[in-house]
Amino acid sequence: MLTVKRLHLASLQGPDGREWPVHGFVVTHPAGAVLVDTGVGGPQHVLDDWRVVNRSVADALAELDMSPADIGLVINTHLHFDHCGQNAVFKHAPVYVQRAELRRAEVESPELYEWFGFMNARFELLDGDAEILPGLSVLSTPGHTDGHQCVTVNGTDVLIGDAAYTPALYGDPSLESKVPGQAADPVAWRASLARLHALAPERVHFCHHTEVVHS
Repeated sequence: MLTVKRLHLASLQGPDGREWPVHGFVVTHPAGAVLVDTGVGGPQHVLDDWRVVNRSVADALAELDMSPADIGLVINTHLHFDHCGQNAVFKHAPVYVQRAELRRAEVESPELYEWFGFMNARFELLDGDAEILPGLSVLSTPGHTDGHQCVTVNGTDVLIGDAAYTPALYGDPSLESKVPGQAADPVAWRASLARLHALAPERVHFCHHTEVVHS
């Protein structure tokens, strides 16, 4: 059985002007551990614009009596600065990301693309849904970005990334129009959210909210 443990990696000013947390997740399994999203990083002006209060992912892992060396692989839900910003800490680990997302980042965010050193990263590029380990899979959920993906654990838990910023948006997609940045493609976003609801997960874990939604 896989287990899910949440990391508090940073806080930043959300699109509603309020302070939002930034969470990553460690999924432990009998042979090791997987990290889903690595936290915030990027040029200083980006961190300043978002009023980031950052911490190192190594310090966050230490609270679980773990170190970066314990992480065998990384999954990025997508390649925004607050989800892959500390990928370089895990140079030993392959990083699973959608091919469409890597293309998007290269075109839309060349400065961040260069900052994160993607050309030197050990990317495992995915084209849609994939089983990463027994009990651990990614689901293609475009909408927030072209190549966004969510992570399912044990068939019961969804690590939603930014497919929904908050439980309110997860529960009521009509709120999307009031939250800047939630959906780059609203049609695709609504379809992805409907797909997640159809899974009927027991728990949904959010990057930018501390509440866990229980079905």
